[in-house]
Amino acid sequence: MSYPEPRYLGEQGEITALFRPADTPPDITAPTGNHTHYLATHTSTGGEFGLYRVDLGPASPGPSTHFHRSISESFFVLSGAVNLFNGDQWITARPGDFLYVPPGGLHAFHNEADEPASMLLLFTPGAPREEYFEKIGEVAQRGGEELREFLLRHDSFFVDPP
Repeated sequence: MSYPEPRYLGEQGEITALFRPADTPPDITAPTGNHTHYLATHTSTGGEFGLYRVDLGPASPGPSTHFHRSISESFFVLSGAVNLFNGDQWITARPGDFLYVPPGGLHAFHNEADEPASMLLLFTPGAPREEYFEKIGEVAQRGGEELREFLLRHDSFFVDPP
């Protein structure tokens, strides 16, 4: 295995690092008490990856079983217990546990515990997922063709109705 072809061809390097302080407020707060923090978006990483911290409230639902055709999704539990579906079985993941789901892999998650939980979500390559997180609730309520088009545009294919 070898490294990818160089993408930076300069000789001195550049000052291009991005910093996001830990006390930055969440980008999305859902009625369920969940918070989503955009740590690195497809825009800020030039499409390389998207990294989000998701704080789940106690007994918090998540998406039903689905897959993506163009992106992988990885889960890293920071605190609490997160129920992760690996396409075959539900796993109670605890801090330090990691799940990688390649494109096409069935997956789902939720927090069934009475305590909050937090995890990192990593999408590769980076896709514009922010609109998905911001609008899925309202679009799902309207349903119909609008929901089908929204899910298709955001590379989300549900096995169970969302």
